[in-house]
Amino acid sequence: MMGTGAGELRPPGGMVAEIRARAARNRRRVALPETADPRTLEAVRGMVAGGIVSPVLVLDPDHPETHDAVRGLARSLDLSVIEPGAGGALVTAMEVTRAGDADACVAGAAHTTAAVLRAALKVLGKAPGVRLVSSAFYMIVARPGTGGAEDVFTFTDCAVVPEPAPSQLADIAIAAARDRTRVVGDVPRVAFLSYSTLGSGGADAPPVARVREALVLARERAPEVLMDGELQGDAAIVAAVAVRKGTSGAVAGHANVLVFPSLDAGNIAYKLVERLGGAVAIGPILQGLAYPCADLSRGAGPDDIINAAAVTALLAAPPT
Repeated sequence: MMGTGAGELRPPGGMVAEIRARAARNRRRVALPETADPRTLEAVRGMVAGGIVSPVLVLDPDHPETHDAVRGLARSLDLSVIEPGAGGALVTAMEVTRAGDADACVAGAAHTTAAVLRAALKVLGKAPGVRLVSSAFYMIVARPGTGGAEDVFTFTDCAVVPEPAPSQLADIAIAAARDRTRVVGDVPRVAFLSYSTLGSGGADAPPVARVREALVLARERAPEVLMDGELQGDAAIVAAVAVRKGTSGAVAGHANVLVFPSLDAGNIAYKLVERLGGAVAIGPILQGLAYPCADLSRGAGPDDIINAAAVTALLAAPPT
């Protein structure tokens, strides 16, 4: 993820400002276990200044030298401070969330994805009826030729499941669609991506067949969600290209949830769109847990932490 250094908070604009403003209407409590990291503390100041969320600060037992400064910041901002338990700051933050003393958890700036996932699965657990935990990025992209208008795309899965089977791809797509409704507030239009559009790359090729099977399963499990596939990337998001490639409808050319066939494809795509296209990448946001949780990149800056907290707060808010 493209991060900013500590102390370099940017004034938010466009969709980022809208997401933060919507989160501020409910002011959820977000547990933060990486308080020894100056990026987290700078993000805390930004969260409070913007009224976005109410941070719950978990002291880091590995860095006792930071405790006085964290307590002092908490006093100055009227925030809660949590003493770490035996499992450390990360597990404690998850326990606080599960116990209801926080509504969501944001970590990963100083922990590996593996560590965050282990703690989340052990402490938070899966949501009822969920078979698979996955992830999504919310990619905010400037729309060409509009003078600053933006689109938000959900990229999934870019961080958790390396080679999803068809059934797993279906679960990933459904989770992303349902979370998008809470976060963005629009109608999800789900495209199952491939190097092929409706058989153009070889209908019997195993990678294409896997995506087609995933679409069938997803439609069976969530018939209310708009879905299409298999679609190449341009056919998924550009209406004129979709028509030229022999497809049209509510999704082809209009997709806002892009389901990648593998972790390789999704991770590479989000990084290229971010680095070359100048997109804002919010996430990874974990999908399928019993409580909202984000697993940040270790390159995250304060703005990235604030944005992830805002998204988890939206997921924690009561449905409207």
